[in-house]
Amino acid sequence: MSTRLAPAHLPLVAARPAYDRDQRAIGIVHFGLGAFTRAHQAWYTDRAMDTAGGDWMIVGVSMRSPDVGAQLNPQGGLYTLAQRSAEGVELRLIGSVAQVLQAGEDTGAIVEHLAAPTTHIVSFTVTEKGYCRGADGSLDPAMAERGFYPLLAAGLERRKSAGLGGLTLMSCDNLADNGHQLRALLRSYLGETDPALLDWFEHHCTTPCTMVDRIVPATTQEDRAALEAMTGLRDEGAVVTEPFSQWVIEDAFAGPRPAWEAVGAQIVSDVAPYETAKLRMLNGAHSALAYLGLARGHAHVHEAVADPVLRACVSRLMSEEAAPTIHAGPDQDLAAYAAALLERFANPALNHRLIQIAMDGSQKISQRWLATLAHAQGRQCPAILTAIGAWLAHLRGENIAAWGTVDDPRADELTALVQNSQAEEQINAIFGEGGPMASAWQPSSADRALIMAWKGHQPVP
Repeated sequence: MSTRLAPAHLPLVAARPAYDRDQRAIGIVHFGLGAFTRAHQAWYTDRAMDTAGGDWMIVGVSMRSPDVGAQLNPQGGLYTLAQRSAEGVELRLIGSVAQVLQAGEDTGAIVEHLAAPTTHIVSFTVTEKGYCRGADGSLDPAMAERGFYPLLAAGLERRKSAGLGGLTLMSCDNLADNGHQLRALLRSYLGETDPALLDWFEHHCTTPCTMVDRIVPATTQEDRAALEAMTGLRDEGAVVTEPFSQWVIEDAFAGPRPAWEAVGAQIVSDVAPYETAKLRMLNGAHSALAYLGLARGHAHVHEAVADPVLRACVSRLMSEEAAPTIHAGPDQDLAAYAAALLERFANPALNHRLIQIAMDGSQKISQRWLATLAHAQGRQCPAILTAIGAWLAHLRGENIAAWGTVDDPRADELTALVQNSQAEEQINAIFGEGGPMASAWQPSSADRALIMAWKGHQPVP
């Protein structure tokens, strides 16, 4: 019979936090405590408390599924982080998560934590769709009422009434200018619901931009079983990741923060060059591998990038199409970055599923592909156009037999557009003026021809 991981097992684990978890106060409320956050922000925070101390325990808020709470709460918030590479596995027990609360059930407790004097940071990994934006990028008020906005507003109102300081509100999602977007969306929400609170928010809260980077596949039952065999403990909250990690944070905090820079985070004046490179190169290549790889019968990233045709395609996407649109920072080497990304994609120990990356394409490709096309300045981008063709084929259901239904918040709308029209009409309906994916990029006749010509077999190298 399995023995479930619990705080009583801390002394038995070699790679564990040295700080006393019971003596550390809650300093961070995090919306969206999924696998990525546990492998990234919570990992940095755990090591920062080990290195420099501080009251930075995390309360996680699950917006939808109760699964994360069911995984972590019986374990006192503890979980194992497994770094996997071709060289083997490195384990660490992470102690920075105190508990997980459920939106809709634990409203009072969530607001109390947001309003607590010891809380200084509220962070977010709610995915692109969690920001409740409409087709034009502005806030959708009806969606927002089901998101984090009412909870956050209630917490800010409590702080305002109590005379407490403001909060650092930190988006860690893959959104261009994520801090600026979060601020604009919150201004819109508060402007409609509580103008007085909006004025307080403007004067007391900050929304720094960030860039986060670490490949974190969904944890499988096979992963949990392998860890149990290694440790003798059943860990339902375990996460698997790669050795690489990067966290770039704008130096714009409303109050205290953990010593993240002591454990590798970069605190900078301008996040934009790092963020743009990650979105257009890493994320752009990931999405291309997802749709092209699924069409060619691959299941995982490392399998897709081992396909010579796909490797050539994403190499071109990163180096010849995306990189020339990026104004690199003084310490950025984009050629070396592209080469390192190919090595990371090829990691055979991760089993990063392409269908996971293919989720929510309508929320991702504007910043991953269309931004590159909009800034191409006359350069041809056949790799991205080929990837768009593969995405349209995915929407038409050409991958459903092998990989299941299209998982996208706009699936009904988009699949109807691509199933009931000819190829050129599909492109115009989706990317043209007034279409759901309209942007600064407008497909030329040559662009349309290349997208229409794609048949899922030979991506343009």
